[in-house]
Amino acid sequence: MDFKDYYAVLGVSESASPEDIKKAYRKLARKYHPDVSKEDDADTKFKDLGEAYEVLKDPEKRAEYDELRKYGARPDGSFEPPPGWQSASGFGRGGYTEADARQFSDFFEEIFGGGHGGHSSQGFSGGRGFRQSNRMRGEDVHARLALFLEEVFQGCEKQVSFRVHEADDHGRIVARQKNLKVKIPAGMREGQHLRLKGQGSPGIGGGEAGDMLIEVELAPHPLFSVEGRDVVVTVPIAPWEAALGAQITVPTVGSRVKVKVPRGSSSGRRLRLKGKGLPGKHPGDQIVLLQIVMPEQHSEQAEKLYQELAEAEANFNPRSKLHV
Repeated sequence: MDFKDYYAVLGVSESASPEDIKKAYRKLARKYHPDVSKEDDADTKFKDLGEAYEVLKDPEKRAEYDELRKYGARPDGSFEPPPGWQSASGFGRGGYTEADARQFSDFFEEIFGGGHGGHSSQGFSGGRGFRQSNRMRGEDVHARLALFLEEVFQGCEKQVSFRVHEADDHGRIVARQKNLKVKIPAGMREGQHLRLKGQGSPGIGGGEAGDMLIEVELAPHPLFSVEGRDVVVTVPIAPWEAALGAQITVPTVGSRVKVKVPRGSSSGRRLRLKGKGLPGKHPGDQIVLLQIVMPEQHSEQAEKLYQELAEAEANFNPRSKLHV
């Protein structure tokens, strides 16, 4: 019985993560799938890949294999399990019929199956045979879509162009341009994904198509910024509006509203307009961030008034908390 180095078959290290193993299998299985590969030994390589993945994707089988691997192969490349070895994860519990099990190598059969207790065809109704695993799901396609805040606020329909990979009439994997009209629901946030089922790359061997995943990206806005579902706008106010209070008009996304500035407001004060942010089951708010702005020039009368104000408020020190 020849020794099988499953890590070498998949081209991964012994410390590879489950995700690394999955990626390596999908890449090589697509390359050597009998439906698309023109290489003479594609069928054999594809079966080897399926066997290696069957072991390494399963934590229990992988742990057993890692333990056996310490014994290594004999100088002639053959392998024999240690005396008394019996797998805890045979075919019966692995979800394989006896007919499917024969697709695997003698090494696999000896270590995990019939060599120690025989093949079992019971209790496999929920499992997938090796022949079924020849079907490969198509790749998911990822794209980023930049939207204006107004489009996110109201919802919109956009034309999206992307590339998918599929088998041509000669069985070769080729890239194809695909165009799709996508409806963007109102209220999507930066970084959220929209999944379009079955709109990715077609499957191989009758496998289901992958999905299209669109990540929303917000284009910079000249007035507004977004914090979660809240929309923030910075509004300049005059010193006397901050001191005396005032009613001012501020922009929101798609409209304008009147807002009351409380007496004695400072720069950085945040006023909250309930429900004026991004729509959704729990709509966000609009935050009005006040910013006191001084005139670039003052009249003589204004300067005299500021001097009188300074004398009247001589005890006020705005930097008192900076003292050490």
